[in-house]
Amino acid sequence: MGFLQDAPQLAHPYRSDRLLIALLDRIFPSKRRAALDFDLDALGDYAQMTWERNNRSERRKPILTQWDAWGRRVDRVELTTAWREGPQLTTRHAILAAGHEVHEHARLEEFARAYVYHVASEFYTCPLAMTDGAATALKASGNKALIDRAVPHFISRDVHKFWLSGQWMTENAGGSDVGQTETIARQDADGQWRLYGRKWFSSAVIGEAALALARPEGAKEGAGTLALFYVETMNGEERKPELIIDRLKDKLGTHELPTAEIHLDGLPAWPIGELAHGVRHVAPMLNITRTWNAIGAIASMSRAISLARDYASRRRAFGKLLIEQPLHAQTLADMQAEFEGAFALTFEVAHLLGRVEQNAATLQEAASLRLLTPLVKLWTGKMAVNLCSEALECFGGAGYIENTGLPQLLRDAQVYAIWEGTTNVLSLDSLRALAGNNTFAAFRKVIGGWLTQAHNEPASFAIHSALEATAMHLDTEKVERNALEAGARGIALTLARCAAAALLARQAAWSSTRGDERPGAALRRFLGHGLLRLSDIGGEDTRRLLE
Repeated sequence: MGFLQDAPQLAHPYRSDRLLIALLDRIFPSKRRAALDFDLDALGDYAQMTWERNNRSERRKPILTQWDAWGRRVDRVELTTAWREGPQLTTRHAILAAGHEVHEHARLEEFARAYVYHVASEFYTCPLAMTDGAATALKASGNKALIDRAVPHFISRDVHKFWLSGQWMTENAGGSDVGQTETIARQDADGQWRLYGRKWFSSAVIGEAALALARPEGAKEGAGTLALFYVETMNGEERKPELIIDRLKDKLGTHELPTAEIHLDGLPAWPIGELAHGVRHVAPMLNITRTWNAIGAIASMSRAISLARDYASRRRAFGKLLIEQPLHAQTLADMQAEFEGAFALTFEVAHLLGRVEQNAATLQEAASLRLLTPLVKLWTGKMAVNLCSEALECFGGAGYIENTGLPQLLRDAQVYAIWEGTTNVLSLDSLRALAGNNTFAAFRKVIGGWLTQAHNEPASFAIHSALEATAMHLDTEKVERNALEAGARGIALTLARCAAAALLARQAAWSSTRGDERPGAALRRFLGHGLLRLSDIGGEDTRRLLE
């Protein structure tokens, strides 16, 4: 037998994660740590087990059976093993329940668990995100009847009582432009609201409930007249006949996630609030699902880097291990530095979300969260694609071979930049957030607070310089609206990098007192990659290039 290359081995996703452990050591109260450590350790064990299991077997997709052998419509979806295991893991380890406890670290607990579990879950975390968002939106609505009916199921620690919720917004006519929604809500003779229409992307059709946008019959066109409805999908063990699954989508990635096209033919529904302004009722959900998206993105990056680093210690070329090759080591270090910035910003947003929800945040932090949420989602979504692509290169040809499990990292990563708003949509949303009263000033003050804890003059100078340059771009008295929108992506990426750099500086200062200089090295390299991503290209060039 000739030479055989050792496959990469997955290090324990919790016990080997110095960033997560350092974060929890710095922030988390010791009295709550034991239970969290137990769950994170168990979820890390599960992640290692599923990596090995998937390498021993062919991966498969969910299967939709629309009719049984006797011609009866059943719309049954057969799920993968990881998806069948999802409810038990979710409830046993309080992945959702933790986020709805009443203390300021609740969201940090929840998202630490989600981060360790995400890749192993095969995107079961997608419906978990929507379920979390539904619970949050219902609680914000004040609709006591629906809160009492649904929320205990959504955050249950009992697998027999646990429900998943979908999020049915997207239709043929538009994705982010929900004002074109064609689903109609009608009241029947008994006063029961019923939904009629088609939803083009339904990523939790296997759940027991959903939130759906619909236009009450007779309402005017536009987004403002839409209403948000709560629906349930099951009659006991059977799917309600008014919910028809047309097909499962054949996607680039997230193959195990059963994304469906569905028809609603009189599905019973209950309005969550007033019969208008449904998009406003969706807003609390978006803060949650966009944060889940960012957590998933950094989890994918962490998996890609972990495998690439392990492989570099096993693969020998030109007389040296890859880890000993200067350019390869440089590439891995660049990836690590960018990832550490993304990790720092994502978990700060997660922690800040919990503080805002529990009224423990300052006014400036609360104002900044409105901006930071779209920033972290768009930046990490874009970065995950680039970093996972770079990681595949680290394996050479093996990174292109399907049954190594590596190409799936890149295919799956593409969803982060698309779901819950593309990069451009979120860049424009960031502009809207910046248009709020004193939002940018609050953002700068929050960053200043992080830098005060860092005691790092070079980092402070670089960050404040980049923020000042951004302020000039945002001067609406000097910049016309079209030019501002055209540069929105550059503004958003610059602000995300500034925030991440400030958090890296804070972490580096804390870690250095404990003898760990690695965060300081990540900060220096991150700053070396530059903070500014602003664009001064004029509209005339854009028009010419698109002629």
